[in-house]
Amino acid sequence: MKVIRFADKNGTVRYGILQDRDIYGLEGDIFSDFTIGEKVGKLDDVQLLAPCSPGKVVCIGLNYKDHIQELNYKAPEEPTLFIKPSTSVIGPGEDIIYPPMSRRVDYEGELAVVIKNRMKDVTESRVYENILGYTCSNDVTARDLQERDIQWTRSKSFDTFCPIGPWIETDADPGSLKIYTLLNGEVVQSSNTSHLLFPVNKLISFISQVMTLNPGDVILTGTPAGVGPMNPGDTVEIAIEGIGSLKNTVRCHPF
Repeated sequence: MKVIRFADKNGTVRYGILQDRDIYGLEGDIFSDFTIGEKVGKLDDVQLLAPCSPGKVVCIGLNYKDHIQELNYKAPEEPTLFIKPSTSVIGPGEDIIYPPMSRRVDYEGELAVVIKNRMKDVTESRVYENILGYTCSNDVTARDLQERDIQWTRSKSFDTFCPIGPWIETDADPGSLKIYTLLNGEVVQSSNTSHLLFPVNKLISFISQVMTLNPGDVILTGTPAGVGPMNPGDTVEIAIEGIGSLKNTVRCHPF
């Protein structure tokens, strides 16, 4: 099932279910009980938004074996955590704004997990029952600033630096999904979630021992090998098997 968040022609923001290209209204709370209502329109008639509005985005660094090898780093013994603010989140088709402060901005295609239930100290065996579903994400990074700073907050936190979408796929199996990043139509990252150093259930159990996860929070699970720079005018697309694709264009800062 594909859960979407969209703005209709009147600008009203709603949740819905996408079947082929038809949208059905969703009555109730996507993080609790809901029913599928009547058809409300076509996908082409609405503006897709980020599929949820997270209170926080928790990200994982150095979690693909091929990416660790690419960097010639030692594999971490525990997940490496950092956080993107909610103000960095944008949806499909929205522009990634290249900040004047940076001279190199990179794409990082990732599988994202959307939390369904409040989670604290959850065991690995109970993680999946507390997940709503999965979507595509781009952990946009100002690489030059990341290399200059002791920690990663500045380089990861600019407005528009967390595209997610296009929808939440509730039926995906995160254990073995092909994941690609395309820059101007050319494949620049190609891997599989089976190469995750820490799989989804281990990641989320670990995170829940550090902080409470709330409904709608998003977990970015790490990026595979092949990260590289984007420039104003470039279009970047994150495609994940069984989920869909997320496309955004890089634009200069308007000031």
